Amino acid sequence: MANRRRDFAHQVSRRLVNGHDLIVYEDLKITNMTRRPKPRPDQQGGYAPNGARAKAGLNRSINDAGWGNFRAMIDYKAESAGREVIAVDPRNTSRTCSGCGHVSAGNRHGAVFRCQNCGHEAHADVNAAENILRAGRARQLIAA
Repeated sequence: MANRRRDFAHQVSRRLVNGHDLIVYEDLKITNMTRRPKPRPDQQGGYAPNGARAKAGLNRSINDAGWGNFRAMIDYKAESAGREVIAVDPRNTSRTCSGCGHVSAGNRHGAVFRCQNCGHEAHADVNAAENILRAGRARQLIAA
């Protein structure tokens, strides 16, 4: 199974690098995302439920997906192909309207993004991807 995942990551990373001159991604801190939840002491000297079991499942899924390895594959393949890879700050990418720039936690409703300011509607992931690409292009202009 690990070989299949690695092969798939190689194929997708090669397709991305061959098909795009600029690749932009959120600079997610994978280590922080897979940290164990802190224990919550209760009043009787024990510990209250802290969602550790559910978090362990999420951690396993994140680690199984191999996000870090996939990013590394993209980085070295892009470098050898002369492509540009930019990591952007992930803060508020899913809360910011790609239409007007309004930032609010209330803009996102599950998979639906609906701006409270201008009424722009889109799939939440598509809206976030547009914000990530815009941030990457801005960083590209600054570096040039």
